[in-house]
Amino acid sequence: MEDMKKVYAFLDKAGVFFLATEDGEQAKCRPLGFKMMENFTIYFGIGTHKNVYNQLQRNANCEICACVKDKFLRFYGEAVFDTAPEFEQKALNVMPDLKRIYNGDTGLKMGVFHLENGKAEFCNVKGQVEESLSF
Repeated sequence: MEDMKKVYAFLDKAGVFFLATEDGEQAKCRPLGFKMMENFTIYFGIGTHKNVYNQLQRNANCEICACVKDKFLRFYGEAVFDTAPEFEQKALNVMPDLKRIYNGDTGLKMGVFHLENGKAEFCNVKGQVEESLSF
């Protein structure tokens, strides 16, 4: 539990972090800012209309990377989508600005996911792993 809080705190301090996926033989990376923690699980959200959603449907292996000063975090595992409607609603309550995008008028939905079989690596600027946590 404390380990997941540590990962969340690092992501929070970073503000913006990056999600890497695979699209065929090409790596794809994009910035994200939404996260929420519930029951010591960190959740992320992406639009179900976006390519990244389809990429994660085809290959759930992904990595989140964040930097704070001279440290960085690699948080990776398998994306598992939580399809119960309350997850999307909780996400929109955490970050109300997203309601401008994901609502009944636009018809767009947010896919909320967490990582399973994951690992978090806290690294220094030289790329050396200083701490490794498994989830």
